[in-house]
Amino acid sequence: MNRRNFLTAAGVAPVSALAAQTNALPAGVASKLKITGVRLVNIRPKKRPPAYTPSAGSWSTQNVEVANPMSIYPEYKATRSLFFPDAGKMNGFTVEISTDKGVKGYGNGGAGGGMVVMEHLSKLLVNEDPFNVERIWDICWRSTMHYGRMGVTMNAISGVDLALWDLIGKALGLPVYRLIGGEVKPRVPAYCTGNDIEQHVEAGFKRLKLAIPYGPADGRQGMNQNVELVKRARAALGPDGDIMLDCWMSWTERYTLEMADLVAPYRVYWMEEVLQPHDYAGFGRLNAAIKTTRIATGEHEYGRYGYRNLLEHNAASIWQPDINWCGGMTELGKIGAMAGAYDIPVIPHGGGLSQAIHWIIAHVNAPWAELFMPAPGGPKEVYQMWEEQYHITRGPEGLYTRPPDGPGFGQDIEVTAA
Repeated sequence: MNRRNFLTAAGVAPVSALAAQTNALPAGVASKLKITGVRLVNIRPKKRPPAYTPSAGSWSTQNVEVANPMSIYPEYKATRSLFFPDAGKMNGFTVEISTDKGVKGYGNGGAGGGMVVMEHLSKLLVNEDPFNVERIWDICWRSTMHYGRMGVTMNAISGVDLALWDLIGKALGLPVYRLIGGEVKPRVPAYCTGNDIEQHVEAGFKRLKLAIPYGPADGRQGMNQNVELVKRARAALGPDGDIMLDCWMSWTERYTLEMADLVAPYRVYWMEEVLQPHDYAGFGRLNAAIKTTRIATGEHEYGRYGYRNLLEHNAASIWQPDINWCGGMTELGKIGAMAGAYDIPVIPHGGGLSQAIHWIIAHVNAPWAELFMPAPGGPKEVYQMWEEQYHITRGPEGLYTRPPDGPGFGQDIEVTAA
């Protein structure tokens, strides 16, 4: 039996057969693409849920307090929207990269990155072969190093890199996770972020991440209210569920140590982003001192060099890169490999909501995916569509998700000019 017949008999379709099933380009054509266009676009799912008014008091409305670095200033304390850029300014973005053969890819990047893409990186992309992702990533990195390295410039590189992976998957007729190693598990256990605790438990989640509302500026009263929130989650989940705390860069070392003691009876699985992201030494001291829970961070870290700093300070037991901010799929692979060498779990920020789910399902040291539920108070159709969108199934660990199986990132989207 030759190799082709063996693969077919084993249920593994050869690439050429897969290409035929997904309208991919023939192999010889796919390997000779050239980038001809770069633009910013708006995307949205073709199938959208009906609009509705969320239940009063829902955490998902965002009109609630969440501890943050600006909580020390009373005028900015109530909600993060008070100090975020105004709507429509410095938003996250989607970039479309098109080729001479008509294949297009779409990638999302973080705040402000769209300007860098269009005013700088676009001229470097035209005429490049989109399959040369490592070369293109390095060109983007080296060309922005003198004014970036983190933040907005890495947000820009992330969007470009993800668009390239989407494009390559479409050219070959394969989902991205097949390009980076294939499945190591059929589905991914999910946890839900937000403080609509009862809704999330009723939906079947057995892991909840709470958005902690109070920090050092709120004194003892705020600390006690944080504990009450954790206590409420434990009561809803029962003794076996997992609770995580998202502190969003708002605490101090002393405050974290005291909170770790106060929530110890409720068995918190991790405490996330307790300090400002550059305080590697502080994270290291906490990671060494706290034995009742784990320290997680990395959402606001950018690229492998930042994660090397985390590693050198033994700063966290769990890493949380965001694929739309950390450098895209290419850089996430390097971060994940570094973590894997030290048995550090990688649980990407927003991983179930983004292109990161393709990376998660393809890697052993990526055990969970983060999801958000639609706000409570909507019609049944809203939650049914949410389950369909994220391929939700249920099992011993609660809710599970997995990536779409369509080519590229498998998104079924409408595209309009930005």
